[in-house]
This record gives sequence, structure tokens and C-alpha cells, in this order.
Amino acid sequence: MRLAIGGCGSSRAAMPATLLARLPDLLLDHSLALLADPYRYISRRCRQAGVEAFETRLLGRRTICMSGPRAAQLFYDPQRFMREGAAPEALKSTLFGHGAVQGLDGAAHRRRKSLFMMLAAPAHAAELAAMVEAGWARRVAGWGPERVVLYRQAQMVLAEAVCAWAGVPLAGRDLPLRTGQLVSLFDEAAPNSWRHLRSRWRRHLAQRWAAGLIRAVRAGRLAVPARTDGSPRALALVAHATDAQGALLPERVAAVELLNVLRPTVAVSVYVVQALHALHHHPQWRQPLLAGDAVASECFMQEVRRFYPFFPAAVARTREDFDWGGVHFRAGQRVLLDLYGTNHDPSSWAQPHLFRPQRFLERMPGLFDFIPQGGGEAAHGHRCPGEGIALALMTASVRALAALEWSLPRQDLHIDMRRLPALPRSGFVICDVRPVRAAQPPVGAAHRAPGEGGTRYRPV
Repeated sequence: MRLAIGGCGSSRAAMPATLLARLPDLLLDHSLALLADPYRYISRRCRQAGVEAFETRLLGRRTICMSGPRAAQLFYDPQRFMREGAAPEALKSTLFGHGAVQGLDGAAHRRRKSLFMMLAAPAHAAELAAMVEAGWARRVAGWGPERVVLYRQAQMVLAEAVCAWAGVPLAGRDLPLRTGQLVSLFDEAAPNSWRHLRSRWRRHLAQRWAAGLIRAVRAGRLAVPARTDGSPRALALVAHATDAQGALLPERVAAVELLNVLRPTVAVSVYVVQALHALHHHPQWRQPLLAGDAVASECFMQEVRRFYPFFPAAVARTREDFDWGGVHFRAGQRVLLDLYGTNHDPSSWAQPHLFRPQRFLERMPGLFDFIPQGGGEAAHGHRCPGEGIALALMTASVRALAALEWSLPRQDLHIDMRRLPALPRSGFVICDVRPVRAAQPPVGAAHRAPGEGGTRYRPV
């Protein structure tokens, strides 16, 4: 059917009104609009139209965007959706890597996922958290009156700890180099600037380094000591991982998966900074966290993960044609699920734009309304298996830093919602670091800049 754009009034009148309304979405690419507001684009469009899903054109392809718990439940239905071929090439060449677990389905996905589930066992997460806490103690010992950007410091602490935990040899002089490469995979992956090109190049360098480690382990030139309980460390486990036919994973794929152990751990630096930002605005939570109140800590860290932006959306492809929410899904079509918007959906969360850790005492969230790192079951689906690790590392980091006093120099602490990942524009700078003394005001109380208080952050 030919569509006349413009032209005589009779041609326009002949078109169905719904089709006319959809023409801007179907004919114009909205990638720039998404990149301009990556965390709120989908939920805003859904809210404006009063729908849970809509179709538009992104990166040259007709794409369906969805938001909300019902949409999340549909999105994680393996009978309707698959991950193979879903992620844009820009993300595969930076964030995930080609051949990664994120792009697998069915038995192949379950087999590969089992590696990460073993590594994420509670005992292993506790070991890594202890290493992170010790790393913070070493690093803060050298701080004093100078200014410190906590985002950068958190990256270094986490990179050093996870490499040691995974059995990856890392000389001290190599720490800044490898940290920068791992950070670039998630901090510069957005395809909206020259930094994306640097992320691609650093993916190449990091993968070459990881492949060399895999090759050395397989050749017997690099021994990876087991844990005290006899279980293998991540480097050995990934190096000797096999596919369904019992063959070793290709060296390139094994390197990708080793980076998929290291990179997400370093990315917890984003959550660490966001947790400190929350603690600055809500200093009443400092004492329960310092006292080791497990319930208070769990509520606080979970609310940080719900409230703050981390990853904006998940991507999949449809397996078959079907209709849902007034939208027709075609087989093979790319679909985006809004993670941030679902975590702020008013149908699931009372006053979703307020930071209220106590909400996690009021009810246990479901598998599809609390999805900062994906929805559904982690063991068999595409929810991130590292959620427990993220919580443990956030808790260890905040406890270590909350045991200090510092000053906040004048800086821009507004959350930049156009940045991927979203962070305070300053990266959260502190100075005059010193041990806590009795009878001092809580962290943040004496140094809050005018207008920064309250229960809402002001995104830009």
C-alpha cells in the first residue's frame, strides 16, 4: 500500500487515524531522543499515551518499547522472547562482547549461566566483600586533606579485589591500566560520542589480555590456586569451561566471559557512589549501617538499586507473532524493556520518586517489579546472577567509607540523567578525610550545600 505523506486532503483522510498517529514513530528514527534521556524516554512515552508498550524506530529498526511489571513478566517469557541477535552491535562490541552469555538462549544459556551461578555463591560473595573492605582500608590510609573523586577510587578498589578473587594476576603497576579498560566497557559504551570508539578499542585490548590469560592457564604456564574450600577460582573455571559437546570454549569466547566476571564487578562502583550520594542526603541511615544492622543495610542498599538509575533497558527479540497491550509483535522484532521506569512504576511502588528504604520492610518485591539487574529467576532466566555480589560489595564499601569523616567541597551533586551510567556530575568528591570522632555530626549534615536536602534528587 502506498502512503502519501502530505499531498491532498483526501489521501490523508483515507488513512486510518491510528496509522496517521504512528507515522512519525514508524518513519522517523528516535535514537537521538532515547540517547538524550535514556532512563526516562520509554516510561515518559508510555505515560503520555496511557499504554504499556509502543512501537517506534531506533537505530534504523522498528522496535517495541515496554515498561511496567506486566511488560517485564512478558519480556522474560522464554516462549515469546530470545536473546540471540537481539543486542545492538554497539553493545556487543563494548559492554557484553561477542559470543557472551547475554546473547544465548535455552540449554546453551543455562549451561553457560551455571558458571556464573557457581561464582556468585554466597560464600564466594562474602570472600570478595571482605577483600573489598580490606582494599578500602589500605586505600583510605593514604588520604588526607587532598580532594578524592570517590568514583575513581571505587573503580580501583573493586578492580584490584575482583582480579585477586578471580585468580587473575595483576601487578600493582598494571592496576590503573586494567581498571581503565574494564571501566571503559560500561562507562563509555553509549554510542553517542567519541568515547564509544575508545570503548571499542579498550574492549579489543582487554580481550587480548584476557585471552592471553586463558591461553596460559590451558597451556599450564599459569597456575591458579583454588579457594580454601577447594573450589576453582573464576579464571580457572572459565578457562576450562566446555560447551554442550564437551569441547573447550573457544579462546575468544572464554576471554569474553572472563571479562563478564571482572567488568560487572567493577561496575558496582556506580552503585557505591549512588549509595554515598543517598547517605549524604539521608544521614540518619549512617548509624544503623555502621552498627552492622543487617535489615537496615539490606533495605538501604535495595532502595539505592531501585531508586537510582543504573542500566536503562534490557533487549530481546520476539520468537513469534503475537498481540499484547494493543501492539502487534512481529517474529524477530527487537524489544526494549524499560528497567528504570519499571522500578519507578506507580502501580508497584507508592511514591516511587521518593527515597524510602523502609518500603522494603513493608513488602517483598516481586520478580518483575524490582528489576535493576533484570527480572525473573536468576538460575534459569536472564536476571543477573551477581545481584548478591553487588549488594555485598555495596555494603562493604559503604560501611568502610561511613566509618570516616570528610568534607564535601563545593561541587555539582545533581544526578546527570543523560549520562550512561547516571552519576553525580562531580563523581562525588570528598576531602579532609579523617577517622570518625565521637560527638561529631553525621556525615553530610555539616557540609550539605544550600538546596541539596530533601527526599528527592534533582536530575538534570
